[in-house]
Order: sequence, then structure tokens, then C-alpha cells
Amino acid sequence: MNQSILIVEDQFIEANDLRLMLQKAGYRVTGIARSVPNALELIGQEKPDVVLLDIFLKGPLTGIDLAKQLKEDAIPFIYLSANSTEDVLTAAKATQPDGFLVKPFREKDVLVTLEVAKYRHEHSQEASFRRGAQLLKQLTKLLAEPVDWEQKLLNIGKAIQPFIPFDYMATGFAEANTTAYTDQGYLRIGFDEYQLVGPNELMVMTNLKRHELAVLQAKTPIETEAIWYDEHGFKRACQLPSIRKLIADTFLMRSHLVLPLVVPSGEQFNFSFYSRRPDAYQEEHSTLFSQLKPVLTTAIENRLNANPKTSTVISTPSTESISQASDSLSSPTTFEGIVGSSHLLLTVFDHLSLVAPSDTSVLILGESGTGKERIASTIHNLSPRKRKPLIRVNCATLPVNLIESELFGHEKGSFTGATEKRIGRFEQADGGTIFLDEIGEMPVELQVKLLRVLQEKEIERIGGQSSIKINVRIIAATNRNLEKEVAEGRFRLDLYYRLNVFPVSLPPLRDRKEDIPALVQHFIRQYNQKTGKKITGLSAQALSTLQSYHWPGNIRELEHLIERSVLLTKGTLIEEVGLLNMGQPTVSTTPEEHRIKTIDENERDHIIAVLKKCNGRIWGAGGAAEMLNVPPTTLNSKMKKLGIRKEYMDNH
Repeated sequence: MNQSILIVEDQFIEANDLRLMLQKAGYRVTGIARSVPNALELIGQEKPDVVLLDIFLKGPLTGIDLAKQLKEDAIPFIYLSANSTEDVLTAAKATQPDGFLVKPFREKDVLVTLEVAKYRHEHSQEASFRRGAQLLKQLTKLLAEPVDWEQKLLNIGKAIQPFIPFDYMATGFAEANTTAYTDQGYLRIGFDEYQLVGPNELMVMTNLKRHELAVLQAKTPIETEAIWYDEHGFKRACQLPSIRKLIADTFLMRSHLVLPLVVPSGEQFNFSFYSRRPDAYQEEHSTLFSQLKPVLTTAIENRLNANPKTSTVISTPSTESISQASDSLSSPTTFEGIVGSSHLLLTVFDHLSLVAPSDTSVLILGESGTGKERIASTIHNLSPRKRKPLIRVNCATLPVNLIESELFGHEKGSFTGATEKRIGRFEQADGGTIFLDEIGEMPVELQVKLLRVLQEKEIERIGGQSSIKINVRIIAATNRNLEKEVAEGRFRLDLYYRLNVFPVSLPPLRDRKEDIPALVQHFIRQYNQKTGKKITGLSAQALSTLQSYHWPGNIRELEHLIERSVLLTKGTLIEEVGLLNMGQPTVSTTPEEHRIKTIDENERDHIIAVLKKCNGRIWGAGGAAEMLNVPPTTLNSKMKKLGIRKEYMDNH
């Protein structure tokens, strides 16, 4: 073995116990440091293979401060902690440690955690390189396809999306003194659906003239190296007028990544990514892009040779052909039957498509009623384990004295009432997936046993004489703030870390209200089939009531409400919903709106009315999207679906 380990711990007895434990197991301890400066000095003398790092150290610098340096130096590290506040845990988690050990720990916990940390560190680097190589191979194939340049750029974006997430991608040549805006943009409006936004489209969306776009382009700083901005940095970068400020304001973007390519002729071509998430981009995205540079640079150079930029401007469709261009570049938005296309939900879909094929543990976070069980089923169904069992366990409903038996099983006669042998849920899930719902409700004493099952991949039935090897993927879910639970001593830090390998956060319904109309249609169809009714939709007043409600029960509450409304409605239109008794605001409607008989017709007339009030302006401050309280992307997609643009333009 001879792996070298540095112990950074200011408590001598604990540090010495660790040293003896590690040496007995065949590890080589390079030293014991009691402070960050002492640790840096020892690392300078000999770089260790792993660092065991106490979070709380005496002196002005903590273990978290040292962890940041270890991360830069690519040295794997494991935190040691007796307790932690929520803020400290958040800061510790941000340093991306390779493991957590909670004091007091037994020898086997330390040794297993070291093995897991080594595996995680090696495979994270290997996986990163493998993902880059896989994407490079995919791009090489895509760039060889005989399609037009706009479609080729879109194909590049679709291939990159799982690795470099974006809600808007802008592509084009960087010019210091441009007289024309020629960038091609791609706006994400569905899981695998994008809308082309060229100069003409951007003019319509922003009510700006071509020369005004050119002026903003000229004011946009040219980045010669890869650079990324979080929300605060992006706000500072958008203080002055520029194309990136226009895109941020128009499409509600919050973070930004610029990846420049310089071809042999000296021309610079930029891939600019924008996200509605505040912290979408990191150093790893720049590192990945460096692997892709050669093939992309060659593609840009070939484009220039075929169509010299000085004489040929990339063509864009006219305003009248926007919807047709969008149709040709998009595909239907579906993801395993999950309803919705808000940008928050699309982020969830991206995460699921990435994590499902692996065996990585997943922690699903979200309020009650957000659909955590459905997400767990989707992960299982998209995984190689889909033909094996998916075993569901609700930790909140199991009696405390029976949880261990339920999970791990028991032998006949092992306790009073054990009249026969029982196979536990983990054994039932062997080869498949176990879904531990409401994991935050699990008693602390059982959390220790669950952690050891995760570490050692074996269980022992109550009353059993031997261990049983298992091969199970873990998906856990909770509506609790586990970091707060850890800080208050109700959830083990090391178990939290083992479960939180790949967190998936589900947005509450109040944050994705643009999905409500589609969800309503889905539930109406579902309960029409169950009841034999023929409900065609709901009134504009009812829809406005749903849009203004806070939804503490999320999708589950909406489903129950629609089920009740379908049962109570005597005609074919749901005129009212039962939220009025909760004191929720309603929106008055005109007699004309009451004559509408379907959701689509309701929405169509309502959108047209708002457009008239906004003088046809869709995007930006004072636009129809802002008045309707929906993202401009959703409104634009809905208008295209309902055929509003042509009629509205004809009427004006």
C-alpha cells in the first residue's frame, strides 16, 4: 500500500490515535500538523497522497482555508469533524472534499473512507477526461455532417449542453469596430428544443434597430481568454450598455461564460453561454473547452475558407420567417412523461440525463408534493438497472422498532415476534435500486448502520451470523434541510456526505408557474379518463386564480384540486376552482372571456389582450412577458403554438 497521509489535527490524542491506526493498516504518515501554516510547510517538504483535515483548527486559519489550497494542488482530502454549524457545513461542502469522518470514528470507518476517497479522486479526474474525449468524438462526427452552418452550430450546442449548461448560446466573430451585428443565438425553450435568434429575431424581441445592435456590439468588451461570471460578477459586467447586457435583460440571464477561439488567420470566434442560474459556470467548464478547441478551431477555419467573413455575412431569416426557422431547428419537448418546460425543470432534466446511467448515489431535495418519487422512478428507468427491482421505502412511516428489520431483514427467532425469516428491502433491491424517501426522518442510531452498509456494501440480518454482499444503487429524498439537521445533531454529517454525491433539487410549483397550464391540461385528461367526463378546459378566471396562488402543497395540491374540480363540474368547462375559500386573489374577467371554452382559447385571447396593452412588445421591461409574469421564452413558445404572431401583426 505505502500510501502517504498527512494528518492535520490540533488535538494530540486524536491525531496520535489516527497515526497508530493508519500505520497499523500499512499507510505511511508524513506528519502531524496542528495548524494551517504547519500543514503547508509539511506539504512543501513532501506532497502527501491524502490529507486528513480537521475542520476546526486553532488559529486564524481553519481547515476550510487549507482545503481551498489542497483543491488547487489536486490533493485529495477528508474532513474530520465532531460537529458543525449549517454555515460551516455549507462552506466545507463548497470545497468539494473527498470524504467526511465524524468523530468519534472506528478504525474500519477510517480505512473504508480512505479507500472511497482515493477511488473518488482518481475517477473524478479520469471521468472528466473521459467526458471530454467522449464529447470530442461526438463533435467531430457532428461537424462532418452535411448540414448548413446554423444547424451545425445548434448541433454543437446540443452536444455541449449536458457538460456546459446554458439557456442561451451566442456564437459569432469578435470585432473591435463592428458596423453590423451578425451573431447567431440559440434560446433554449424545451429539453431538446431551441429557438434560433439571429439579428432579425433579436431586433423584433428588443424593439431595437439594426444599427442600435451594432452600436451595442461595438461596446461589448472582447475577451481573449476564457472567462466566467457568477451572478454578482455578471451584474458588474453588465453595468454599461453592451450586447451581453441586452441578452441578460431580455432573457433574464444571471451568469455568463465566454470561450474564445482564435483561428490561424488571426480571427476570433466566440462561444458565449448564458444561464438563468446564478452560479452555472466554473473552472471545469473552461478546462473541458480546452479539450474541444482543436476540432472547433478547425471547423471555424473551414467555415471561413468556404465563406470569407469579409465578403459573406452569415444569413439570417426575415422577421416573417422566425417561427419557420425555429420549427426547423427544434424537436418536441418531452422527458419521460414529466410535464413542464420551465428553465428550472429543464435543469432537473439535464441532471437526470447525466446521473441516471451511472451508479452514483442521488439525493433528491424538494418540498412535499414536488414529485420526488416520480424523479426517483425516472432515474431508475433510465439506468442500466431498469430491469431489476426498484424498492421504495418511506422512512417516515416505518415504526422505529421495525426499521432495521424492514431494511436489513431478520432471522427466525431473532426477537420476540420474529416467527419466520424476513428478507429486508436491501436484499429485495439487490441488483437494482432502493429509494429511501424522507431519509431525514431516519433515527440517528440507524443512520450509523445505513452508513456502514453504504461503505461496505454488505448487510447483516438481525440475528444473522454472517454478512450478505449486496449490489444496490441508493436514491434518497427529503423535504428537510439536511444541512440544518446536521448542524442541530439530528443527521450524521458523514452519512449526509455519502448520500449527497449528486444532489437534484426540485423547484416548488410557485417558482415554475409557467408550467401550470400544461399541468392542468395533463390532469384534466387524466381524470377525464378515470371519470368518463369530457372537460375541455377551465375559464380564464379559474386559470388566473391558479396562477396567483402560492401552492404550499405544490404539484400534489394542484392534482388534487383538478381532480376535485373535474368531479364537481357539471358542464364541459371548469368555471371556478376551490382556492377562493383560502383568501387567494382573483382576477376579474370580461363577458367575452367567459365565452371561451378551452384553455388554449383562453390563453390565446389573454395573450393578445396583453400584447395590445404593451404595443406588441414581448421582451424586456414593460413587455408582455413581464406583465404575464412568465419567462419571455415561455411566452414566445406559447405564441408560436397558438398562432398569435400572424393574427396580431395583421391587426396592427
